[in-house]
Amino acid sequence: MDKLLYLECKSGISGDMTVGALLDLGADQQVLRKALASLPLTGYTVEISRVKKAGLDCCDFLVKLDAEHENHDHDMDYLYGFAKNQAEIPEGEGHQHGHHVHHHDHEHEHQEAGAETHTHHHHHAHRGLKEVLDILAQGDLTEGAHALAVKIFTILGEAEAKAHGTTLEEVHFHEVGAVDSIVDIAAVAVCLDNLGIREVVIPVLNEGTGSVRCAHGILPIPVPAVANIAAAHHLPLHIMPFAGEYVTPTGAAIAAALRTRSQLPDTFTVAKVGLGAGKREQAMPSLLRAMVLEVPEEAVPAPWEEDTIWKLETDLDDCTGEALGHVLEHLLAAGARDVQYAPVYMKKNRPGWLVTVLCKEPERQALEALLFAETTTIGIRRSRMARSILKRKEQVAETSLGPVAVKAVQVPALDAEGKMTGETETRLYPEYAGIAALCRSTGRSYQAIWQQVLGELAPAPKKEE
Repeated sequence: MDKLLYLECKSGISGDMTVGALLDLGADQQVLRKALASLPLTGYTVEISRVKKAGLDCCDFLVKLDAEHENHDHDMDYLYGFAKNQAEIPEGEGHQHGHHVHHHDHEHEHQEAGAETHTHHHHHAHRGLKEVLDILAQGDLTEGAHALAVKIFTILGEAEAKAHGTTLEEVHFHEVGAVDSIVDIAAVAVCLDNLGIREVVIPVLNEGTGSVRCAHGILPIPVPAVANIAAAHHLPLHIMPFAGEYVTPTGAAIAAALRTRSQLPDTFTVAKVGLGAGKREQAMPSLLRAMVLEVPEEAVPAPWEEDTIWKLETDLDDCTGEALGHVLEHLLAAGARDVQYAPVYMKKNRPGWLVTVLCKEPERQALEALLFAETTTIGIRRSRMARSILKRKEQVAETSLGPVAVKAVQVPALDAEGKMTGETETRLYPEYAGIAALCRSTGRSYQAIWQQVLGELAPAPKKEE
């Protein structure tokens, strides 16, 4: 059976919650401790324990900072104290501070982090991406764990750079460059690598409302880094009717780096359940549930990607052909994925055109404005649609006529009964511009060039054994 990791982010996601959930699933604590101890970081200890969240037994992973490195990440008065007289203050925050927001009635396991020979980074609040990557490179991490940790921090760096109008090379982290965030991210990478799971399902991230205090001041929720990560990596967000930050930048970056699927398989069995505890006391209990799912072999995962797209439609019976030709070019230039015109008969027996535009959410409003401005429409219908997309990439193929730009598309392979085998085959589709260029250079017809190029790009038939 194939194994999948399902992260159920009903209460958001953060670094410590993810580590706790993965440890609860069975990630080796000793492997984790050894890897963390190898990082050139000091000023913290790691405590792993069992705690109760909403009456449920959870694993708690705590990076306990010393006074010099404390960043108030779990201090509810620091995060939300400015809103005490406003409706947006999270319920249940009380007057608890720092890591004292949850008390354990038993002993923790302790790990003193950092040897005397390690470099002590005092200016944790202003680490750049290069400094963080240098720290990870010096650690004794497996190749897989190191690559995943670098991926998570790169996603964070891109989001922070966009938020502050700078480059990935110049961006400096604040909260996410602190000791606890580096440890959380490295721990997630080590634990997931240790579990040996490569496929991760995350359907949605639940987020709260209001504002939160951070190093840059008081910011709206979701904070800019989270919003940028969600936009860049198409992470579905659901806003809950509860005040408070439930998705942290670290959590969003982890979700973006780990997520390989957006939908659960039709049928599966739950092999194991892990619960990771968070530190913030808010209306929704801060816990992350992780489940290892076993998918029956006959339920072969689809080798394509799935996402959502907007379809915009409007009917026109008083717009000229010239105007429609003009607006089509502008719609495509403004980010439309496709534009279609179909003849229709409208009210009063008037012939007209059904204009259909396919686009992603970031371009939707601009494309609607363009339709209103450039056509005679006074209303636009829109619907959100799920779609399946074959994986593809653009490349150049060599032919006897010269190089041709093609799309290399991964198509699912089928067995004799028409069922997916789980494998894919590559099909090469020539681009129109490349075929047209060969027509001009050879003086031959489009059909002749098209057939010859297709024949040369077709894979050779398999030899019977």
